[in-house]
Amino acid sequence: MNASFPIDFPVAPTPRLRSRIALVLHGGGGPGTVAPLAGHVALHRHVLTPTHPGWDGTDRPDSISSIAQLAAGYLARLHERGYTDVVLIGSSIGGWIALEMAVQAARAEQYRTSIAAVVVIDGVGAIVDGEPVADFFALDARELAEAAWHDPHRGYIDPGTFTDEQRAMQLANRNTMETLAGRNMSDPTLMARLDAITVPTLVVWGESDRIVTPAYGRAIADAISGAQFVEIAHAGHLPHLEAPDATWTAIDPFLADI
Repeated sequence: MNASFPIDFPVAPTPRLRSRIALVLHGGGGPGTVAPLAGHVALHRHVLTPTHPGWDGTDRPDSISSIAQLAAGYLARLHERGYTDVVLIGSSIGGWIALEMAVQAARAEQYRTSIAAVVVIDGVGAIVDGEPVADFFALDARELAEAAWHDPHRGYIDPGTFTDEQRAMQLANRNTMETLAGRNMSDPTLMARLDAITVPTLVVWGESDRIVTPAYGRAIADAISGAQFVEIAHAGHLPHLEAPDATWTAIDPFLADI
């Protein structure tokens, strides 16, 4: 077992249940941002919801300094624990991790049966001509709410209400995100590698996302053979929080076919 990777999973359940596993991967906002998503998926599947190393006070070893290394660690751990046909569901940076995992799995014989499908929700990571990722690290709290939410009033949290502990945690999370994703939150090689993905892929996007626009999302879907693209009305970067019913309507039929 890879002792240097700080995330562990239980041994895979019985063979009958192994194809009913979903790995839900959070974005820069931390695991709380995907809790409703994980809860919904858990109605029909066994769900794994790790906290990425370095988020929410967890340790991040120096050996994990990129999204590609984080994806490789997750993929290896799933394999070590006997998981097959896992559905990857990732939001924002979690979407990037999911795409990277799917690419790596497609290129490595030992992982060919690890991944069954991918759901990307407003993922970052690619470089799309004319559709740059917003400079997340330059945005203050109000600007971030305006970029990430259809209704900024719902997304804005006054930093003045944070405790010292919450402020320190938020800063640590941002520092980890910058270390792994870079300030431009993209990998110049990712887009050209997406054609390696052959498993069913669904790309879900909030129509009002100004962190990464729907046009950016369509370009990701177009780069993956057979990928479906669904735009969610009245939602921004986190459609599963802002328009959950519409998001479930997009995701549920796709998952039902896996």
